[in-house]
Amino acid sequence: MSAAILRCRVVQPGALSTVQDLGRFGYQRFGIGPAGVMDRTAYREANWLLGNPTGAAVLEMTLSGAKLEFLSAGRCAITGADMAASLNGAPAPRSRAFDVAAGDVLQFGLVRNGLRAYLAFGGGIDVPEVMGSRSTNLRCRLGGFMGRALTAGDELVALPDAGGEPRELPPHIYQPEIELRYVPGPQQDMFDAAAYQVFDNTAYVVSPQSDRMGCRLDGGNLPTGAGTDIVSDGIAFGSVQVANSGQPIVLLADRQTTGGYAKIGTVLSLDLPLLAQALPGTKVRFRPVRAEDI
Repeated sequence: MSAAILRCRVVQPGALSTVQDLGRFGYQRFGIGPAGVMDRTAYREANWLLGNPTGAAVLEMTLSGAKLEFLSAGRCAITGADMAASLNGAPAPRSRAFDVAAGDVLQFGLVRNGLRAYLAFGGGIDVPEVMGSRSTNLRCRLGGFMGRALTAGDELVALPDAGGEPRELPPHIYQPEIELRYVPGPQQDMFDAAAYQVFDNTAYVVSPQSDRMGCRLDGGNLPTGAGTDIVSDGIAFGSVQVANSGQPIVLLADRQTTGGYAKIGTVLSLDLPLLAQALPGTKVRFRPVRAEDI
């Protein structure tokens, strides 16, 4: 019944704020990676809270969030990291749908827990679909809001919001140590038992050099014998690549389409949201599982 269309202006963009959905698939053979949200759990929750269509685009904010001035009324939902969001100076709800009016100001600060926050608008963010997705691919300058991160002065518009009953979920609390389940391979024959012994028993630490392309981990070097160079092959979200340095890198949403280093394993998609919310310094442990047991 309702056809409210929300509009807002970016006053401050935050450290890295991009429009994302689940990603752009089917084009890796042309060198175009999927991109998409890093934390699919928080993304799905944000859209569920508003009754948005599956695949609606949201705003992903990393480390510190944006300041937005609303130009019209509408509905919003915030999920993921706690960025001390405030609405007109008062604490804004997390993991609950809420209303905004023209003139309202929603401001996010520096993360207090987690790493990435998600802001959904009722109806979803209205940017052009490119190859079936509204996600921003920063490396290709493709999709999202003009293929780039938001800057001050940008205006975001939502698609029509059908409305719905208020929904609420418990906010996530992210921990300083996480466990990631993984399936060994696909190049497991290049790693002997000693390498897996190190990999499965090391408390790695998330490096500050991590980004949307990959999470670099510092910790025990993996024995690599004759090295880890291979003929380049495809990369999945969660592939754990090991360079000749012996340090693992978990490849993420903005990963390259192919890679020339052996992969010791692949992190389960169910656990990747934990890594998406891991600040530098977070401890990471790996636990092997068999595909047939998942």
